[in-house]
Amino acid sequence: MTTRLSIISIWICFILLLVLGVVMVASTGSCVQGQAELPWYESFLGKQCMFAMLGLVTALGLSRINYHVWRRFVYAIWVGCVILLICCYLPGIGKTINGESRWINLGLTFQPSELAKITLMLTLAHWYTTHREVAGTFWKGFFWPGAVLFGFPLVLILFEKDMGTAAALAMSGFCVMYVSGTRSWLLLLSMLIGAIFLYLMMTSSPNRMMRIEAWFDPQAYSQGAGRQQWIAILAFARGGLAGVGLGDGIEKYGNLPYAHTDFIFAEIGEEWGFFGAAGVVLLFSIMAISGLVLAVQTQDTFGRILALGLSCTIFWPAMLNIMVVTALLPNTGLPLPFISSGGTNLVFTIASIGLLTSIQRHTPIIRQNYWPLRRLKEIQNP
Repeated sequence: MTTRLSIISIWICFILLLVLGVVMVASTGSCVQGQAELPWYESFLGKQCMFAMLGLVTALGLSRINYHVWRRFVYAIWVGCVILLICCYLPGIGKTINGESRWINLGLTFQPSELAKITLMLTLAHWYTTHREVAGTFWKGFFWPGAVLFGFPLVLILFEKDMGTAAALAMSGFCVMYVSGTRSWLLLLSMLIGAIFLYLMMTSSPNRMMRIEAWFDPQAYSQGAGRQQWIAILAFARGGLAGVGLGDGIEKYGNLPYAHTDFIFAEIGEEWGFFGAAGVVLLFSIMAISGLVLAVQTQDTFGRILALGLSCTIFWPAMLNIMVVTALLPNTGLPLPFISSGGTNLVFTIASIGLLTSIQRHTPIIRQNYWPLRRLKEIQNP
């Protein structure tokens, strides 16, 4: 697979997921109380279409800009991102919804953690490109990139009670650090410390412990903490193999909370069935594989690491969301990329596609290793 084919595959999968998202937001969002009386542009569907267009314009603009430009401003972008994350804790600026303080209001309400995904991948890619000769050392290969540049913003996101985003971002960061040359035992040690820290956070919160208990037995907590996952299971069961048909799902009518956002995958399972749900997983998997192929074939170290990181920030949140909806993980509140109703997540995830396109367009590519027959002809006919 060439890089051109890889980026075409990414765009095809992305467009299919985006269209599915608009269709499912139209199907589920219209069932939310009060949406029928709103003007079109204020409805979930109207906002989804506008944010999708904004994301597409952003992606096309980023694809035209040489991604190396961002290396000049990477630390300034990092500082700005950290300031925005800190603003989530400031009275009058930070906004708390459902007990989570992940939003800020600066005229527009958005989530800095979504910007942090791209920012941290840019920062790690720049750091390991600059210090690739010492990537195996403790200070420059682990402490400064992992504990400071990556770990500090990650802790800010975690204390916003946005555990889903923090977990997905941590998995992406570990992947980047591992392939960049960080010692495996250091990563394993940090994972152990992180697991202990998460355990202490969960046991110190009755609400989180109730979610864990509900995860073990969703039916027993079907009227409380396990309601979303239990109704999601019923939606999948009702959908069967082929689904009940687009728009014919019943769980979205007040039974399944947040059917248009975090649990929209359950409605896909109900209306499109197993085949539709499996198709979504397949599309995300193809995107991830294509992103890895793009990273492997990119000769530039910065582009290679960045392509891997951006692919991870799309793939891991998608997989964690699907695992939560199917009750394979406790409920964490994480949107499904390209599909869930939302603004910040949609725009910045689409922007990642633009950066991946820029990497394909503006970097030397290792071609001969993937075209042995062409290389053989070059040797035979010098």
